[in-house]
Amino acid sequence: MYIVTNRIPVAADYRDMFEERFRNRAGQIDKQPGFVRMQVLRPDMADTPYVVQTTWQDKAAFEAWVGSDDFRTAHSDPMPKDAFAGEGGIEMHQLLIQAETP
Repeated sequence: MYIVTNRIPVAADYRDMFEERFRNRAGQIDKQPGFVRMQVLRPDMADTPYVVQTTWQDKAAFEAWVGSDDFRTAHSDPMPKDAFAGEGGIEMHQLLIQAETP
């Protein structure tokens, strides 16, 4: 599994807009070959970024998504620059160990 984490610092006045955009998203990512899941995590503390985490079967599936027309459509209407309270960051990881309850 390949996991991509995007940390997004959203300004307080734009939190509702940010969350609504994810609730109303077109769903292009859900149709991508190799897509496993997406989680959007809301911070508990005001100075903590949102976390958008996607899980893919492998790195090639993620790279195919980034190069797709669906990716361009999903990112074609960005929020205004003042919606963000700083620089975000993307982290990419290979899954090493996983533990879950059955």
